[in-house]
Amino acid sequence: MNFGRVSTAMATPFDQDNRIDYSRLENLINHLIENGTDSLVVAGTTGESPTLSSEEKVELFKETVRIANGRVPVVAGTGTNNTESSISLSLAAKEAGVDAIMLVAPYYSKPSQAGLKKHFKTIAEQIGLPVMIYNIPGRSAVNIEPKTIIELSEVPNIVAVKEASGSLDQMTEIIAGTDERFLIYSGDDGLTLPLLSIGGAGVVSVTSHVAGNEMQTMIRCFQNGELSKAASIHQLLLPLTRALFAQPSPAPVKSALNHQGVLCGGVRLPLVELDQNEESSLLKAVSHFRSEMSSIS
Repeated sequence: MNFGRVSTAMATPFDQDNRIDYSRLENLINHLIENGTDSLVVAGTTGESPTLSSEEKVELFKETVRIANGRVPVVAGTGTNNTESSISLSLAAKEAGVDAIMLVAPYYSKPSQAGLKKHFKTIAEQIGLPVMIYNIPGRSAVNIEPKTIIELSEVPNIVAVKEASGSLDQMTEIIAGTDERFLIYSGDDGLTLPLLSIGGAGVVSVTSHVAGNEMQTMIRCFQNGELSKAASIHQLLLPLTRALFAQPSPAPVKSALNHQGVLCGGVRLPLVELDQNEESSLLKAVSHFRSEMSSIS
């Protein structure tokens, strides 16, 4: 399974009534593919998965597969804190034609490492599709330890992990303990370049909604040995990423997209849209990034 270097954790576009807007979805997908996205992760955290019904998720999977039309792989976020419901949603995603599934660590339940291992292994073996594990202890309240991920990498169709622990030590341990078939993606945009330097594959990104091409340029520079230029782009991307996460995601990235004409609507409660001051600060960060990038491109 090739997720590419920059996989976008895609926002879910809504209309004025906060229903999924499929015409806006098509515009967003085309925008992302044209601007550096190698694969799409649908109905993840950035896609506001906690507020999407199972029926909405399945329809979203179907429409994304239809619109992408084979141009990039589609990865469905199907993980929950209930193994059986995760299996059910994963089977529906498989029927919808997705290329892979992403399974988040079961949130709230705080299972043991043995429970985590059995959860992921059970789903993977029943579904058969390539699986990306998603480790995000800040949201799930449990860390999937490197030893657990290394053991899970031996399951043939568990092929990658999105690591959002923020620990390069943990990522290094995973890379050292798995073979080249198993891919490590950063779940934190700001750690993309550091992760590449220790052997990671790329990033599952939010920032790529507005700076996908620039992220690809940074990665190419690193691969080509232009380390100083890669570092310069990284240094410019970091303040932009911080601005995109200054308020609960995906409110900032939806605001930035709306401002540039890629309409995504608002967010569903309990999230709220940016106020005027927050939006002004965000747009200044985006503008500054564009200006500074033009000087080094």
